Amino acid sequence: MRDMTNSIDRLAFIGFGEAATAFVSGWGAGRPARLTAFDIKTGSQMQARYAEHGVAGCLDVAGALKDAQAVFSVVTADQALAAARAAAQSLPAGAFWFDCNSCAPGTKRQAAQVIEAAGGRYVDVAVMAPVHPKRHHVPLLVSGPHAEAAEAALLSLDMKPKLAGPEVGQASSIKMIRSVMIKGMEALSAECFLAARRAGVEESVIASLEASDPEMEWRRRGAYNLERMMLHGVRRAAEMREVALTVQELGLGGGMSAAAADWQDRIGALGAAPGEDDLLSRVDSLLVRL
Repeated sequence: MRDMTNSIDRLAFIGFGEAATAFVSGWGAGRPARLTAFDIKTGSQMQARYAEHGVAGCLDVAGALKDAQAVFSVVTADQALAAARAAAQSLPAGAFWFDCNSCAPGTKRQAAQVIEAAGGRYVDVAVMAPVHPKRHHVPLLVSGPHAEAAEAALLSLDMKPKLAGPEVGQASSIKMIRSVMIKGMEALSAECFLAARRAGVEESVIASLEASDPEMEWRRRGAYNLERMMLHGVRRAAEMREVALTVQELGLGGGMSAAAADWQDRIGALGAAPGEDDLLSRVDSLLVRL
């Protein structure tokens, strides 16, 4: 049920991929009255996606942003700053810019300067779980000088925000540093199980891991980690490069995260379908492509 006290009735998306479509489908009948979108990917497939979700697809950023009260920036991590710069001249005064991209705090601070200079209200948003199956109920962290007003606006959209602090970068720091572990473990899974299978010692390696830490459920977790990389590795690689930048900004190098980005990119670019939910089946489908 939407809270109409701080209702957002005119909403725009910059980027109309998985996150945007998840939010729109989650809102259902409770969606804002006017939804517009611009995506750098054009063509019949994108037009069909707009039509499927009942969103007015626009040919340019300015068309999508016209009269918008709030904007969700949901592009790839490496395009977040470029999206803010492209939107700045067309952003209505006072409109929220919900930067949901997985970027380093430094990148978000640069985007905030651009949006604030244009008269918008920049909000650092960290999406803290996959958007499916929770869709618009995925947990969000928000930070920045407009965080409290943003929280009220997001609650009016029946979303699940939580305040992370008054400074841009606080929400993204939590997300980025968490990803060192989550997406780093995915990359380690790939290197470990691919190497074990190629060496012909996969069962011994898995047995040793399960004996050392049975609660991890290595076969199940390994299969899940590979699925994430196979489906979303290229996008996750872009995020991990921002993670590496985050760690570097903290004076800690970021080499582990940079290496994880390489594996994410490599697996994601192979174009292998996850197939059945089995670790070794997924390993084999990758090995024939490497």
